[in-house]
Amino acid sequence: MNYIQQAFKGDNEWYHWLFTIILVFSGWQIIGAIPLLFVALVYSESMTAFANAAADNFMSLGMDKNLFLFLMLFMFAVGLVFLLFSLKYIHKRSVTSLVTSRKKIDWKRFWFGFLSWGILVVVLSIIGIYLAPENYTFNFNAKPFFILVAISILIIPLQTSLEELLFRGYFMQGIGVLVRNKWFPLIITSVCFGLLHGANPEVQKLGSITMVFYIGTGFFYGITTLMDEGTELALGLHAANNMIAAFLITTDWMVFQTDALFIDTSEPSVTWEMFIPVFVLYPLILVLFSKKYGWTNWIEKLTGKVEKPLNLKENYSNLD
Repeated sequence: MNYIQQAFKGDNEWYHWLFTIILVFSGWQIIGAIPLLFVALVYSESMTAFANAAADNFMSLGMDKNLFLFLMLFMFAVGLVFLLFSLKYIHKRSVTSLVTSRKKIDWKRFWFGFLSWGILVVVLSIIGIYLAPENYTFNFNAKPFFILVAISILIIPLQTSLEELLFRGYFMQGIGVLVRNKWFPLIITSVCFGLLHGANPEVQKLGSITMVFYIGTGFFYGITTLMDEGTELALGLHAANNMIAAFLITTDWMVFQTDALFIDTSEPSVTWEMFIPVFVLYPLILVLFSKKYGWTNWIEKLTGKVEKPLNLKENYSNLD
């Protein structure tokens, strides 16, 4: 069975999908947001100040950057718990079937994706700092930095796992078994993933052209998932990207405003460098993965039909 076919396992009536989506978004956007809203109220001098901050950014209330980051990431962690709970007790499927088509989750793939992208981004960031040192301010402050590193290691992978398992996992599998092909879920989940980031401050600052990066990133993760028949590589890529974005270089206008090692003080603008990941780095990483894991038959894996397996059986007494 390929990756999308995993969705045929378990209970798959329309109301199972509806209940799961409602629960996940309720956990993510409502229940998970309660601690952030409570702390924001404590920091607010009045309901007017709270309302204004809610419309802009709660950090404007003077909230500690690490505290704000933790509370924001906590929302994703709650959403992830609701997703996994719904998968097991509404769909009656194993968590493994959401992550991969393999019998077990391949953690070596996760770490290869993590290290491949992580090393590349760190090296390119160091080169950028070396070539234009006037654009960067060294910002090391031991206590907040090491707290940031701890938050990044412990919580950011939960945030990225929700996004990957929801878009490249649950939605891609669900749409795939509905339309019975692979190309449509690849397109729709990649575009929706990009649109999800449309409210990020960098989009507001630089304009809608930045959506090329986010939608392109969605396609990168989606292609990786379909070609590799699992999300392990994409999970590693996404976790490395967000962790490094959190504690290596920050700005005062991007979604991750943290106590990172360096602050980029350059004036934000749309340049050719913004498109290097989408049109250069992502294709190179795909070539690397294809060589290492022997990917073949690209057209079939990315655009082929999705058929229901015959005599589908699965023992649900030991869901992992």
